[in-house]
Amino acid sequence: MVGERVVDEREDMEIDGVKAEKNYSNEIPDGFNSNLLKIYYDGKHPGCDHSYFGRREFSFTLDNDIYLRFQSFNSSAELEKAIKEKCPFKIDIGPVYSVDPAKRHAYSQSGDNVFTPVERELIFDIDISDYDDVRYCCSGADVCSECWPLMTVAIKVIDTALRDDFGFNHILWVYSGRRGVHCWVCDGKARRLRNEQRAAIAEYLHVHKGNENSLKKVSLEGGFSLHPFLARSYTDILKDFFEGKHLATQQLFSDEERCEKILGRIPDESITSELRGKWQDNKRSRDDINVARWGHLKHLLQSGKQKSPGIRRCVEEVVFSFTYPRLDMEVSKHMNHLLKAPFCIHPKTGHVCVPIDPKHCEDFDPSAVPTLSKLLEELNMGALRSDGEDELENSLLGQSIKYFRSSFLQPLLKSCKEEIESSYAAKLQQSNNSLSW
Repeated sequence: MVGERVVDEREDMEIDGVKAEKNYSNEIPDGFNSNLLKIYYDGKHPGCDHSYFGRREFSFTLDNDIYLRFQSFNSSAELEKAIKEKCPFKIDIGPVYSVDPAKRHAYSQSGDNVFTPVERELIFDIDISDYDDVRYCCSGADVCSECWPLMTVAIKVIDTALRDDFGFNHILWVYSGRRGVHCWVCDGKARRLRNEQRAAIAEYLHVHKGNENSLKKVSLEGGFSLHPFLARSYTDILKDFFEGKHLATQQLFSDEERCEKILGRIPDESITSELRGKWQDNKRSRDDINVARWGHLKHLLQSGKQKSPGIRRCVEEVVFSFTYPRLDMEVSKHMNHLLKAPFCIHPKTGHVCVPIDPKHCEDFDPSAVPTLSKLLEELNMGALRSDGEDELENSLLGQSIKYFRSSFLQPLLKSCKEEIESSYAAKLQQSNNSLSW
């Protein structure tokens, strides 16, 4: 990542009140230049912040739940060495701090708030266990092919919003290894967001306002029309998923208790009483009971001019309650949260935390993700014979690594280089202007 404070040249988001800079030319003049000589010998652009990697926090969880926070390393080689020596059960990544996190105590006596997070990817954490009130096939950390599509829907809704509504491009979705998905938004403007800005984005994406004791956990405002983001999510993703899949796989209207749970979301006793009567009369219908009862509910709530916006909106609120992404809000709001590193091994399942392609997330099967034991079997069978980076691309992780490199890492690296060059050119121009007077 880039250590310099560079303003993205897009004008669709302003960070810290700073407007985008002029686009400077990348043309390099001929002749001898001491700064260019540094690049020739060092291999690093003079605009690079050499302390950047060393200010990133890494956290190791060792055997017996020994927790090592604020680990820092001067290079990727040092990090690799520490991982091999300590063999952590889990690796978490934190923010980039103002000073080396391993040396934070040296600054604690100064009285000033010297040790503070200055940069961090915008992150989202979504767990299937938070959907336990709207799935009946599994509970807790258990997941199956019938409830995992809720994670697919979450990826589609959030990814679309992050790209279309906020203009982010460098987004990595990762399987958590057990019960959910993680999202890393790595654009420069995302990494430099303040906590207040992160909270605003999280609130924009958040619709579940109730607690575990609330029957009505979603309240959609706006009269007869939804917010454009919610309307798009409902029309393009949620409605079809709810009616075409979730309704049947979870048997949402299959017994009276489940029916009452849905009726409890309707704030009109006359309507709920009429629906109970209809459902009792149609118990012996040959049609699928879930489809039939949902049809009755929709017709009764949305027909008739006398229905208030709140009553007509109940249909959409039910769909949102059962299908809309449920974010761990605190993870997204604050810079100092840790998140499990991609390609870690989950300590309870042995699954590798592999990236998920949001364009094909409906094809992702958590049960088919490579495990630590399967990788070892592959190694023992001699399937990996080549040396270097290509060896991993020929393994069970091959497709995941290829996707990570080509679709995420390489475009992000290109963007980071452009930011460094643009920032450095701007500084040189500013220096030249100050000397030209």
